[in-house]
Amino acid sequence: MSWNEVTVLVLRAQTGDRAAYGELVERFQGAVYATALSRVRNPGEAQELTQEVFVQAMRKLSQLRDPRCFAGWLRRITARMAINRLTRRGPVSGTEPAVLDGVAGVPSDPLDTLVRAEQRRTLHDGLRRLKRLDRATLEAFYLRGESLKQMARKFDSPVGTIKRRLHVARQRLKSVLETGRPRHRELACA
Repeated sequence: MSWNEVTVLVLRAQTGDRAAYGELVERFQGAVYATALSRVRNPGEAQELTQEVFVQAMRKLSQLRDPRCFAGWLRRITARMAINRLTRRGPVSGTEPAVLDGVAGVPSDPLDTLVRAEQRRTLHDGLRRLKRLDRATLEAFYLRGESLKQMARKFDSPVGTIKRRLHVARQRLKSVLETGRPRHRELACA
């Protein structure tokens, strides 16, 4: 379908032609879904968002001044609605580390189970050897699923500081796991 055909379809849809709007939906649903998925990172939510975008676009189509700009206009609606969805969605809930250790995964052989148990022990051991703030930061984000905003409130620090703490704490944990001791001097942070 050429851009001239898209423009004609938009003009027809603006006059109330539902079939023309249906063709626009068919033509652009893949692009809208891809944009939505890149924003919300969840296929189910991206699908819902795609439907909501086309409903919203149908309601607002009369406000589109230049039919040649339909694709960009639709992309902006998708981005704005994705941001709104992410803002309103609320935090992703996490759980305590002990609960995660007991969750059954893909069935595996005894050797895999042993290896995973050893890796878990090593990780928890490494976390215990970190300073309290590093450990608390990593556990809040990775094990309890707290958002950066929640952590900023909890630690009474700006989001940027929380991001930096996560970065530094990951580096320190990596050092502990590789060498057995943290690199506190090399990675002094806020």
